Amino acid sequence: MSTSLLHAPPLMPELLATALNRYDDRPAVLVDGQTVTYRGYREAVSRWSQAYRSIGIGSGDGISILARNRPEVLFATGASTMVGARGTPLHPLGSLDDHAYVLENADIHTLVFDPALEEHVAALKEKAPGLERLLSLGPSSIAENIADLAAGFTPEERLVAPVVDAEAVSSMSFTGGTTGRPKGVLISYRGGAELTRIQMAEWQFPEDIRFLIAAPLSHAAGAFTLPVLLAGGSFVVLPGFTPGGWIKAVEEHRITSTMIVPAMLYAILDHPDLAGADVSSLETVFYGASAASPARLAQAIERFGPVFFQFYGQNEAPMTITVLRKEEHTPDKLATCGRPVPWVRAALLDENCEPVAPGEPGEICVQGALVMNGYNKLPDETAEAFRGGWLHTGDVAREDADGYWTIVDRTKDMIVSGGFNVFPREVEDVLTTHPDVSAAAVIGVPDEKWGEAVKAVVVPRPGATIDEAALIALVREAKGPIHAPKSIDLAESIPLTPVGKADKKALREKYWAGSARRVG
Repeated sequence: MSTSLLHAPPLMPELLATALNRYDDRPAVLVDGQTVTYRGYREAVSRWSQAYRSIGIGSGDGISILARNRPEVLFATGASTMVGARGTPLHPLGSLDDHAYVLENADIHTLVFDPALEEHVAALKEKAPGLERLLSLGPSSIAENIADLAAGFTPEERLVAPVVDAEAVSSMSFTGGTTGRPKGVLISYRGGAELTRIQMAEWQFPEDIRFLIAAPLSHAAGAFTLPVLLAGGSFVVLPGFTPGGWIKAVEEHRITSTMIVPAMLYAILDHPDLAGADVSSLETVFYGASAASPARLAQAIERFGPVFFQFYGQNEAPMTITVLRKEEHTPDKLATCGRPVPWVRAALLDENCEPVAPGEPGEICVQGALVMNGYNKLPDETAEAFRGGWLHTGDVAREDADGYWTIVDRTKDMIVSGGFNVFPREVEDVLTTHPDVSAAAVIGVPDEKWGEAVKAVVVPRPGATIDEAALIALVREAKGPIHAPKSIDLAESIPLTPVGKADKKALREKYWAGSARRVG
């Protein structure tokens, strides 16, 4: 053994190999009507890894996958890990321009794609000249069929992971772009392995894991792959999310765990099928990506029981800076994001990187192995994010007497109205206590008198009629006149980023377009 590995922890390729080597005929994944066992998963990853190496894909090469949920996505992703390639996720519903921007910025040379998206990929090749190789998951007129190539190789008996540098970049994900152009976040093998360790140490997975995935396998769903496989669990993968389809799958497959974002939770709660559904198999529902309304969360606990587990993080320190455990979902803590996990150093700091006084708002700042290496090709932004030797998340929170943090908002989402600071999250939490409101997003809009005026975009619950004056009065009574919306717009839905956050940049654009002053 190399002395350089003597004290080195296992990294993601080793963790994946360990998980897939541990089990044989146990079911691993049900996706697209097919059940894949651990043995089948392992053998497919072996074949695909050999296929990648045969065409020159190896350590550090940039590769992306663009596909609907199908088994080959798992094999292609696993093979990327096993050859040491650098991955960048693409959301299947992203636009042509967004995909081209990501591919060019991340220096992606190989795109693996679903042949159902061939027309989109052909146009993408024109817009992303750095894209040198196209590989299709099936027959295609524009690319080599990587599935056919992989089928020609004999699977190895056991997966053997490559030796990788802990500080090398294993993946480059992109920020949601809610406050500007998306930034490429450089995640190291060290950071990815640390995320898995924290998940397995802190997250309350059931003993028997049957995990429901409604997100794209080529995008957000990948963060749950390693902890579930290492625990010998299985996945049920949906083509996409609909509240009715989610409810049916939980009941049919006796799902014990899943991950949703708050917008999905609200849609599930408002769906008529939930009333008669047997969802008693659920033991843990992980939720995150954006703040949940305490009022709607209380409704969910009443319907599903004490099964909810909240995680808070961001691309730059993925998913698990703080957690709110199932038993901590008490009425007085539902607005919080829990407490920092012991595997990171986290603090609430002022603009001088000094700790704020107890109960005062401060920016969440983080240190530890989980933290990114920086932003791709953005040295100034990286230096600003790491100012004072901390990762500055841009999220503002307060700490209560018990050590629980409540995020009041993003620093860039704060509204300055008449010289007063208004945190949209606080207004949204009041609005969603009203029984006619399904979801709400609050933004600042141009105002000649106040500079910015508070505006609420509200989604009514099915069949409800919104009394705008009553909602404004509700906020005024709870928070005072400064926080009360000056106006309310009704909408069928709140626009979301690919990871499920309210896309306030898109909301604001409608109101700030043409203004001399722009809010990012």
